[in-house]
Amino acid sequence: MSFITKIVFLSFFVFLSAVSWGDAPEKSYSLTVKVNHLRNSKGIVQFSLYNKDGALPDENHQKFYKQLQGKIKSGASAVTFSNLPEGRYAINILHDENQNKKIDKGFLLPIEGIGISNYKSIGLRNRPKFSKASFILNADITKQVNVIYF
Repeated sequence: MSFITKIVFLSFFVFLSAVSWGDAPEKSYSLTVKVNHLRNSKGIVQFSLYNKDGALPDENHQKFYKQLQGKIKSGASAVTFSNLPEGRYAINILHDENQNKKIDKGFLLPIEGIGISNYKSIGLRNRPKFSKASFILNADITKQVNVIYF
């Protein structure tokens, strides 16, 4: 191999190394979600995380980005979503007392506790929307979600 060929290969190798090492890895964050004042310690709390406009309302909990379940202790529960990229997120929780992974309803209203980030009440005039429920995640944070029982 000639001297010039060696220089070309070495330059190419240095270029490839610089390109692959030059990009910093994307930062990731953690989001801890807490709920308090559950009416009892039956069942579990289902925490659903959303990252797309139009994902809420999600009555059947099928449009979520990630989902975790939390155990209940002394009327409270918490989970941590890890390795989340920076972005806009919303949280939907269900106090699933009978652990059937769905919102049980009476005539029209849920009979189990529900909660949406940034909502203190939910009703016909205050239906959940991603735009209102969402928040920016650009650091490790903790969010408290209110549980609503009808």
